[in-house]
Amino acid sequence: MDSSGGLIGIEVPKSRMNVASMEESTMNPTTIAVDIAKSVFEVATSDHPGRVSDRRRLSRAQFARFLAERKPSLVLLEACGTAHFWGRLAQDLGHTVRLLPPHAVRPHVLRNKTDRADAKGLLEASRNEDIHPVPVKSVSQQTLMALHRLRSAWIATRTARLNTARGILREFGVVIPVGARHVVPRLREIDGDVDSGLPEPVVVMLREIATEIRELEVRIHSVEAQLKALAEQTPAVERLVSVPGIGLLTATALVAFVGDVQRFRTGRHFASYLGLTPKESSSGLRRRLGAISKKGNVYLRMLLTHGARAALCHAKRASAPTRLQTWALKIESSRGHNKATSALANKMTRIAWAVWKGETSYENRIAT
Repeated sequence: MDSSGGLIGIEVPKSRMNVASMEESTMNPTTIAVDIAKSVFEVATSDHPGRVSDRRRLSRAQFARFLAERKPSLVLLEACGTAHFWGRLAQDLGHTVRLLPPHAVRPHVLRNKTDRADAKGLLEASRNEDIHPVPVKSVSQQTLMALHRLRSAWIATRTARLNTARGILREFGVVIPVGARHVVPRLREIDGDVDSGLPEPVVVMLREIATEIRELEVRIHSVEAQLKALAEQTPAVERLVSVPGIGLLTATALVAFVGDVQRFRTGRHFASYLGLTPKESSSGLRRRLGAISKKGNVYLRMLLTHGARAALCHAKRASAPTRLQTWALKIESSRGHNKATSALANKMTRIAWAVWKGETSYENRIAT
């Protein structure tokens, strides 16, 4: 957590990435590429571009000592599991850390995929200036990410239990109305009805399912309460929730997964990062734009899309629509509901970038 009480980590803006990389190459002639794993790490050290001068295979404890004993160097890691932990550790020991996206490193791995080849691929990928590093996430960011992931996992489990209960009862001729809120009360009724006609073993199992669903709901509400408490310490969340269609979950997820919005030069770069801009297939003088790319973080894009869908439905019921609502309804009338939802999600993302970067709240304006 920074000095202002926020949960946003400090990272290098994208516009300065290449300059920072050149400075790193000058200040840190030694580059250490690490293919991390659960227990065994493959380490490749390079003192000259394109040449590996030393290779080692280390355990977790040995790797930590290796980082502590080395002079400050440039450490390359793939942005995968545990990479942010090791990145923070290396930074605390005085090293410069660059996390590279795994999908961008893979083309630089020649022939068979091995730990040695992966480490060499990291060295080669680091020389490609078109590959932008992933910022090392702070402990506070990963705390928010952990809460979101736990909530998503429990919601998926709850949905599975609800569907299981519905499917079992349907086989015995009992149909529950649409809506999750109807399932547990119906299970309670069946449990207390001696004339339900259901076999006793099935009634016992349905009772267990109802109890599990209630426990999962308590856990979900507990996580949401913790997210709300953490959001109150983060000024960025307060500004983000002022944007139509963005609530507590979307705002805290943006802070957790994105970090510092200053690394995006424009709102379009931010929307592209989240996969909400069109795919392009152009040649010569002909420019072709298709559907949204759907690249980037799937969870963030899902939250923004659902938020846009809710904002679009709210716009239809508004007595005095705002300029944004009027624009969204016009898109819907000409292009359809789904395309209007994607367009509004893109617009929301750009607005979020503006209020986040400008440290101001969004102001709704009534259409004239």
